Amino acid sequence: MIIFLVATSTAATAWLTVRQANEQLTKSSPADPDDVAAAVAELAGYGRAHGTWHGVDATVRALSDRLGQRLRLVTATGTLLVDTDLLGGGVARPVTGEAAVVDPRPPMPAFTAWTGETRAQLGAEIVTGYMLGWPRAACLTRLGVPVRLTHPKLELPVFEPVGDQKRHPECDRTTANDKIAMQAVYAQTGLCAERGDQDIDCLQLIFTREIDRAAPEETRLFVGAVDATPRTIPNGSIALAAGAVMLAAALTALLIGRRVTRPISALTVAARRLGSGDLANRVPVTGRDEIADLAREFNRMAASLADSEERERRLIADIAHELRTPLANLRGYLEALADGVLRPDPELFASLHEEALLQQRIVDDLQDLALAEAGALAYHRTTVDLAELVEVCRTAHAAVAEAAGVTLTADAPVPVDVVADPDRLRQVLGNLIRNAVAATPPGGRVTLSVGDGPIIRVADTGRGIVADDLPHMFDRLWRADRARSNADRSQGGSGLGLAIARRIVTDHGGTIEVTSAVGVGTTVKVALPRAEV
Repeated sequence: MIIFLVATSTAATAWLTVRQANEQLTKSSPADPDDVAAAVAELAGYGRAHGTWHGVDATVRALSDRLGQRLRLVTATGTLLVDTDLLGGGVARPVTGEAAVVDPRPPMPAFTAWTGETRAQLGAEIVTGYMLGWPRAACLTRLGVPVRLTHPKLELPVFEPVGDQKRHPECDRTTANDKIAMQAVYAQTGLCAERGDQDIDCLQLIFTREIDRAAPEETRLFVGAVDATPRTIPNGSIALAAGAVMLAAALTALLIGRRVTRPISALTVAARRLGSGDLANRVPVTGRDEIADLAREFNRMAASLADSEERERRLIADIAHELRTPLANLRGYLEALADGVLRPDPELFASLHEEALLQQRIVDDLQDLALAEAGALAYHRTTVDLAELVEVCRTAHAAVAEAAGVTLTADAPVPVDVVADPDRLRQVLGNLIRNAVAATPPGGRVTLSVGDGPIIRVADTGRGIVADDLPHMFDRLWRADRARSNADRSQGGSGLGLAIARRIVTDHGGTIEVTSAVGVGTTVKVALPRAEV
């Protein structure tokens, strides 16, 4: 499938490329008028600076490359000077559109800027400067020497070689005819000076006439062409290139495909095994790409499922253990009563009642925990003063603490309000107080305190909890003291109290934390959101 897609896409790309390229070759898009005007100005400058069209090929080629057009330069009489079709080794195509006139003659000098004899003198110098400068520039151009035209003084032209240190006497000669022509120009401009207000018209007439005689021939520039036989890209070379690209792409796709599909296949097999119950199966993880991230997440999910199953297994075993002993006690006592081994008395009935209450507490706690974890535990929120709540809980559990020889005190000097369910908060504090009293030996102290935050702390001076056990404090049916006998169960509760407390606090948007030191005591901190004013 991958190879088919690669082959299809490569072939389609090659076909579209050839089609687009051939369309571009067969079309000659019209040049921008500003580009044509700039080309005309550049060519006119070449003729004005060199006094000849010799060597203009390089300039025309550069203009053609810049414009992306075919250029053809001919004289006014139709003599071909340069054609970029021929420069490229091809056949000259028919021209299209009208030709642009390339006039190498210099612009008319600003005669009005001068006065009197100065005007006539400068006019003669400008005209003779071009008359003598153009033949010299043409001579240097034929020798391959670049020429530059400058006007360092007023509008007087100066033709000088560029970067050439040699003298070329054959180009600097002034013939007798040149001298005669110069004398004639000076004589004519001198007569213009005698004509008063009409001297400017006279000078302009002399400039135009003499420049026309000496200037390089005017030319015509054609831009673009009509493609009678459209050029196309050879299909054979395109097919060969496309085949090579297709082969390379197919090999690359196979390598990449194997690298991608191998871990995906491993993930598929692992997922199938996971679905059949093999929670110990994991996939190998290599690299840092998205597939590796997926494999890591799969392994993390499998580990989480295995842990969850193990917790459920332990939960069932713990519940069975929690219920087995008191039920066995109840059964034993009832069978003894039925057989007449024991006589019924108030003390025996009190003991049986206590066992029944313990079973009822375990069942109630399991129900509360199930509802809480399902998000179905009902809350009736109202504004609650934590200081008052702590005092109520201290009073309710004072008798139990006193019976255990533990001092239970409350430290809540100022009111601290929260929005919460008071009954559920009392349930949380009741669970924490019972655990604290059970963990504190006679003569110890359990302190309830309220601080700004709002925070409730339940601190005891009991035996403490080792650091390794702290992460498990809120696990279901977990007890810090695993050595306690079943006879102490009335003190230890169901083992679900802290799990229920954490769920209730979390549902209120708060947090619950435990800190402990062995031999010093344990502190449970409950932080709740502050009531909005």
